[in-house]
Amino acid sequence: MSDETNGAQTGSTEHYAIGISFGNSYSSIAHISGEGKVEVIANEEGDRQIPSILSYIDGEEYHGTQAKSQLVRNSKNTIAYFRDFVGKDYKSIDPTPCHASAHPLESDGQIVFSVQEKEDEEQSKIPVSEVTTRHLRRLQNSAGDFTGKTVNAAVVAIPTDTNEEQKIALTKAAANIKVEILQFIPEPIAALLAYDSRSEAAATADKTVIVADFGGTRSDVAVIASRGGMYSILATAHDYELGGAQLDQVLADHFAKEFEKKHKSDPRKNERSLAKLKLESEAVKKTLSQSTSATFSVESLADGVDFRSTINRSRYEIIALKTFGRFARLVEEVIKKADLDVLDIDEVILSGGSSHTPKIAKNIEALFPETTQVLAPATTPSALNPSELSARGAALQASLIQEFDKEDIDQSTHEMVTVTPHLTAAIGYQFTGQSADAFTVIIPPATAVPARRTQVIEGLQGDVLIRITEGEREIKVTKEEAKAKPETNGTKEDDDEDDDEDDDDDDEPEEIREKIWKPKQPLAELVFKALKKGSKVEVMVNVDADMSLSITARPVKGQGGIRGEIKAKPTAQNGSA
Repeated sequence: MSDETNGAQTGSTEHYAIGISFGNSYSSIAHISGEGKVEVIANEEGDRQIPSILSYIDGEEYHGTQAKSQLVRNSKNTIAYFRDFVGKDYKSIDPTPCHASAHPLESDGQIVFSVQEKEDEEQSKIPVSEVTTRHLRRLQNSAGDFTGKTVNAAVVAIPTDTNEEQKIALTKAAANIKVEILQFIPEPIAALLAYDSRSEAAATADKTVIVADFGGTRSDVAVIASRGGMYSILATAHDYELGGAQLDQVLADHFAKEFEKKHKSDPRKNERSLAKLKLESEAVKKTLSQSTSATFSVESLADGVDFRSTINRSRYEIIALKTFGRFARLVEEVIKKADLDVLDIDEVILSGGSSHTPKIAKNIEALFPETTQVLAPATTPSALNPSELSARGAALQASLIQEFDKEDIDQSTHEMVTVTPHLTAAIGYQFTGQSADAFTVIIPPATAVPARRTQVIEGLQGDVLIRITEGEREIKVTKEEAKAKPETNGTKEDDDEDDDEDDDDDDEPEEIREKIWKPKQPLAELVFKALKKGSKVEVMVNVDADMSLSITARPVKGQGGIRGEIKAKPTAQNGSA
């Protein structure tokens, strides 16, 4: 009997899964190519960043960039910014982003959009669930046309605050086009996975990472503990009124005022003129991310007047100063929520379309010490495209699990599995000859258990005591001595107050902050006798799922060893592994 017949009888279907990043402003799709590399898929128009927009003209449905262009001429029949409405109650949504497109309405308890989708017919009320299905169908078709395969499964990247009702609604919308959602993956985890997949060492390294997703209409930031290839979200922060749209508005206001000054008319008072103003402002913003200057040019912006102007990056950064500051403050907020310090952060990954903006990346970089790597195009030449990270990570996850049965996937992502106990304190060691405050970390805090780490202690001699302890991180602050002022001949009686203030500032000693580890709670003591000069001892610490601790230590290239066990202590729960 053929494999096809067997498959038909058992009801099983071979999965071909892609990764989908379904954004409120833009969506993207990705798959694993025949060479085993992640490839972001372009749609029929060549766009890898596909506007999450649908528009209806004379019975025809337009999608993506073609639909976005209709925001000027056909805004009432153009549906945009609907992702965050999926699976929600009408009373809980903020319709503000839809001001320049079809407005969400309430009908029989559902969120709907009223558009004329067919020629010479009355307005149709399309539920947001159906809009989502239609959008996903266009993404499915683009992926199928590109790969030549039938796409019937997907891993979807979603914000960390997506609730169960929204997941169920997205699952149903995908099922309507016979696409099975194998798994939902948090967007920050997908972004981190996209980077870690480039290097096996990066994937297994113990590090604390911030993923800052600056999108079109909202911003989401997460702190992630990456421990031996397992990811735990420690804290998140969200700003639903901060994104690329706010930067577009800053530029739109700038050019509107310039137009009004020259032509005594405000283009923001006319809906069509305002739509043109915003679309061109977005294009200028994107150009300024790549170049130091950009040209704003719109035919018949208002009152039949063509308008052309230029702006350089420096001017843009001045007029958008407050908005840029909000991005940095959101990152500071999430560090505080995680009860961490900037010195605890090993990497910062900037994700989302707005992360292309150099000023945002430079502001974020200024928050952290030089030891923290900020991965963004403006700070790291080897950085991946921030707009593609979520889709890339979702595609990687899809390639890993598409061969599994749905039941197995559900079991592996159940809370009983993914919400794991974790260490609240570091585990490390001290040894003979070190100061009382010396402490070397073996297993860092926020490590999900079970966990095992091995470390070799070098340069030992004679009788050696190795103490295994819990440890805690402290931030040590010291002040540099103020530099002596150069001597001057005489005094200047006409020095102004500003100079005096500058002199006072120069007198202030600079603070130096450093992260140090200190021993806290002793756990075990290991004694080795008469070690030869230059001996090495290998220490292995194993923490079981119930938080019980086992320790093994043995001389490298020597005989004998020491073993011990410590019973479990109270546990703490942590994040999504």
